[in-house]
Order: sequence, then C-alpha cells, then structure tokens
Amino acid sequence: MTTQGSRQNLKIQKWVAAVSLLLLIVKSIAYFSTHSVAVLTDALESIANVAAGFIGLYSLYLAAQPRDENHPYGHGKAEFLSAAVEGTLIGIAGLVVLYKAIDQLIHPQLLHKLDLGIILVAATAVVNYALGSICIATGKKNHSIALEVSGRHLQTDTYSTIAVIIGLVLVFFTKIFWLDSVVAILLTILLLRTSYTILRRSIAGIMDEADQQLLRQMIAHINKNRLENWIDLHNFRVIKYGSVLHIDCHLTVPWYLNVAEAHHEIDQLAALIRNEYGESIEFFVHSDGCKPFQCPLCRKQDCPVRKAPFEKTIPWTLNNVLQNQRHQLKAKG
Repeated sequence: MTTQGSRQNLKIQKWVAAVSLLLLIVKSIAYFSTHSVAVLTDALESIANVAAGFIGLYSLYLAAQPRDENHPYGHGKAEFLSAAVEGTLIGIAGLVVLYKAIDQLIHPQLLHKLDLGIILVAATAVVNYALGSICIATGKKNHSIALEVSGRHLQTDTYSTIAVIIGLVLVFFTKIFWLDSVVAILLTILLLRTSYTILRRSIAGIMDEADQQLLRQMIAHINKNRLENWIDLHNFRVIKYGSVLHIDCHLTVPWYLNVAEAHHEIDQLAALIRNEYGESIEFFVHSDGCKPFQCPLCRKQDCPVRKAPFEKTIPWTLNNVLQNQRHQLKAKG
C-alpha cells in the first residue's frame, strides 16, 4: 500500500470510530426512551461498532508500519486480527440480544415514545450507510480488509436499523408489543450471520487460505496477455498481508537468455499484473530455462535452438499453474 493510501485509511477509520461513538449515544437515548428490545439490538451492535472502530484504527496503524527485522513481510496481518475481533463482538452482541428478546417475548413490556425512537434511529441509519459506503470504496481502492469490513458492518447495521424502524412503526400503529421481540429475534439471526461471515474471512486470511476468485482472475489475465518468451508458468501462489499481495511463481523462458534478458521478462510480467491490480504487489519470481520437451509448447517463432516443432499452446488455468511442475504434452499413442 502506498503511504498516501495508508494515511487515507487511517483518516477514514478515525471518522468511523468517532461517528460510531456518537451513534451509540443516540441509539442509547432511543432505547431508554422507548424500552424497545429491537432498539436495544441496534444499540448493542453499535457497541460492537465502537469497539471494532478503535481496534480497526489501531490495526490500520500497525498495518501501515514499514517492515522490520521481526516482521519481514510487514504488519498487514493485524488487519485480519482486527476483523476477527469485530466478528466476535458482533456474535456476542447477537447472543445477548437473543436472550433479551426471548425474555421480553415471555414477559412483554409496554413501549413508550415510539415516535421519538423512530426519528432518532432513522437518523443513525442515514449516517451509517453513507459512512459505510465511503469505507467500502476506500477499502477496495487501497486493498484494506479492515476498512472494507468496517464499511460492510456499518451497512449491515443500516439494514438492521431499517428493520427496527419498520418494527417500531408497526407497534406504534397496532399496539401489538410482542412484534418488537419478533423483530429483535430476526435481527439477531442477521447479526450472527454477519459474525460468521467476518470470522470466516479473517481466519482465511490469517491461515493464508488461497483466494480462488483472485487467482482465477489473475491467471486468466496473464494467460490472455502472455508473451512468446513466457514458455511456462507454474508453482503460482498469492499470499495477502494486509493490503499487500505477495506473488510467488516460476516463469520458464528460453534457456539461452542472459540474466538481464531473463530479468526483463520478469519485469514485464510484474508490470502486467501491477497495471491490472495496483502497485501494492511484491513479486518473488524464479526464472527457469526451458527444456527440450517443452519445444512443442513454445510459440517463439525465431528460436535458434528449437528441437521440435510447435504443436499447440496449453492454456494457463488455476488447475495447472498452481502445480509445482513444468507443463508438457502427453506422449502420443
């Protein structure tokens, strides 16, 4: 990630933390005014927002720090830890609300000042959605999972807030107070689902799980724009550390190229990927010299040492590029 991108992430995350704290206060006022368990759901989720906002701010600060002797790949993993904590907090909030909603369903209570509660909660929904959109757009631009998760959490909070508003309006007009508990239980399901999604993604990042969709897109892009000196590509791996993608692969080039010429081919491969996926990429590319059995796959037209005529190109796909072996045609017969 560029220094400018890091500063931009930190600036927006500061706004997320500050606004989340303000919205928590507004929702708390709405809850104590109405005694609605559905509003409590929204307020408890905001507590998770506040905690996650400050944790996310610290994680982005760490992720922006330069690599050092103890962290040769940088501090980007801090973003995955932040997302894991946020997912856990959302899950805990969901369980608390579920208990409270069931208790109030069994022991219903009168609700008060629903009109005031509707106004306050509606105002928080507008602010949440706008801020969430900014977080998601900036997170995608700067490849920041922490900022993108914050944005999606804020937008999910908006959807749940809309459900709260609908529930309050129904109760206001029908005076059927148990509807409030039903809405809260439905929102709890949404909270727990969001918690699982965030935890699943953060654990995948911590465990360096391969991003299959990213790999397919990247390999397809390379295959579409491959040069004739790129005879083979294998042992292709992508690991994400925060906003930085680390790409490791073996590129087979004509064996008679000198070091400078082989390095030029690697530079062209790096430029191709950076032009498509941004500058926040580090490459560890090993160049292999071609072998005679690869001649039938080689498209180089002016090769001075060709041992066999060109037969066909094997398209690079997710299945064959990830393997740690050179490609070759199957023997005939």
